[in-house]
Amino acid sequence: MHDNKLGVVVIGRNEGDRLRRCLMSLLPAVPATVYVDSGSSDGSNHMAAEMGAEVVDLDLSRPFTAARARNEGLRRLLQRHPDVDFVQFVDGDCEVVQGWLAAASRFLQDHPSHAVVCGRRRERYPERSIYNGLCDEEWNTPIGDALTCGGDAMMRASALQAVHGYRDSMIAGEEPELCLRLRQKGWRIHRLDHEMTLHDAAMTRFGQWWKRTMRSGHAYAAGAWLHGASPERHWVHETRRSWFWGILLPLSIGIAMVVFGPWAALLALAYPLQWLRLAWRSGSARSSAFLVIGKFAEGLGALKFHSTRLRGVAGTIIEYK
Repeated sequence: MHDNKLGVVVIGRNEGDRLRRCLMSLLPAVPATVYVDSGSSDGSNHMAAEMGAEVVDLDLSRPFTAARARNEGLRRLLQRHPDVDFVQFVDGDCEVVQGWLAAASRFLQDHPSHAVVCGRRRERYPERSIYNGLCDEEWNTPIGDALTCGGDAMMRASALQAVHGYRDSMIAGEEPELCLRLRQKGWRIHRLDHEMTLHDAAMTRFGQWWKRTMRSGHAYAAGAWLHGASPERHWVHETRRSWFWGILLPLSIGIAMVVFGPWAALLALAYPLQWLRLAWRSGSARSSAFLVIGKFAEGLGALKFHSTRLRGVAGTIIEYK
């Protein structure tokens, strides 16, 4: 399939049959597969071991994060297989599409300036809920060189080691933060026009979507706090939008109603006007509505980040499943 040696790191927590499907798409092709379990209660770790994966159980005394799981998986992979050149990271709720591993490893082999390559992640059941459909739209990023990747991506092991991997403490947005540090070192990230993984969000309730969107707001705030002063102003614009639409504007409307009376509620017309503007630009009334509503969840996620930061405590993962 390729001259360079490939390894895989899968992370998961209580993924059950989704994890089984994930490992079945990997283990026959890549025996050097490590599964990192973040405290599953459904026996996922035992199932992965029986299927032939090397299993790492995260220490329960430290907060779980996807970043920490990937780092510990990478560490174990390179301990067991020090000759690995490329590492495919996969979330445990994803199935790797046949042909992706060969295409991605070939790209990295032919493009030594690139540290990361990703492809098209699709939602397995986009028709089952509006929230799954929104996820599928989110995964459809532009083809070509990119600023970042998602949780599923193939990376050059030497580049990862040079920047000391993911930032353990990040509970969301760890991939863009890693990619920024890689790009600062001169590496490039690429999105291939190739099917990569099938993801199973299993989102059927508004509350799940809300929590997932809160996680995005947390990621924006964390990224801006860490790298907002960098030349590209990492996620500063996204964070300011979350603060304005999700926190500052509704707070200002509430204060204005107390001071000036109920007529001040007309200021809330800014939200339907924003929806009209976004719908006109994107052509999707549905997506635009969720973009507007999502700013409230993002704002709460940003508040969560700064609250834990100011209190000096470790953030806990925001789970939506």
